[in-house]
Amino acid sequence: MKLFRFMLKGKEHYGVLEDVELRLIEGDVFGEWRKTEKKVKLWEAGLMAPVSPSKVVALGLNYRDHAREMGMKIPEEPILFLKPSTSVIGPNDPILYPAGDITKRVDYEAELGIVIGKRCRDVKAAEAHDVILGYTCVNDVTARDLQAKDGQWTRAKSFDTFCPIGPCIETELDTANRKVQAVLNGKVVQDSSTQELVFDVPHIVEEVSRVMTLLPGDVIATGTPPGVGPMKPGDTITIHVEGIGRLTNPVKPVRPPEEND
Repeated sequence: MKLFRFMLKGKEHYGVLEDVELRLIEGDVFGEWRKTEKKVKLWEAGLMAPVSPSKVVALGLNYRDHAREMGMKIPEEPILFLKPSTSVIGPNDPILYPAGDITKRVDYEAELGIVIGKRCRDVKAAEAHDVILGYTCVNDVTARDLQAKDGQWTRAKSFDTFCPIGPCIETELDTANRKVQAVLNGKVVQDSSTQELVFDVPHIVEEVSRVMTLLPGDVIATGTPPGVGPMKPGDTITIHVEGIGRLTNPVKPVRPPEEND
């Protein structure tokens, strides 16, 4: 089942995809809800990020083929970092390339995202699916030069618009072997499978929840495969996770402050 979050006539809704229509639901998507008789065409809905997370937890170097590409040792424990809620945008929203010379390289990173469905802490891997609402696509946009310059990742990962999420939440997905791709201006630039994950979904949830309380709507980005590379204003980037869908965003420049006056 695919759950979409969208705006319709100035109001926020969730809907279940039925062919090319969204059937609106009533209730709490993280609790009790039911389908209504109201429907809207998918292309008439103003799609939003499918959740509004309190935090996005992300993993570094979690694909074996990416580690080989980088010539780096496979980590013995998950490498965790955070992206702020203010970095989150939805389908078709622009990724804003920072103004001035603060960064000279902004990269795409295609990722499978885990959407947490209930408040949880210290979850065992065997019970991880009990706290997962579903899965989505994530683009872990990164200012690569700042990542190298700072020696830690907060600034590089945290610009506004640097975390596109969507287009939906797929509640029924076998994550063991799913294609993960990035497509830049129509060209496939990342192409791998979740078979290459160092830490699989249940163990990711276990490790992250050992460190912090996870809240409904929080997202865990599970790492990116090889092929990461730069984007520039005017580009269009699409993240595709098999079984979920495609998340597309244009890249646009941020106007300098004097141009906004």
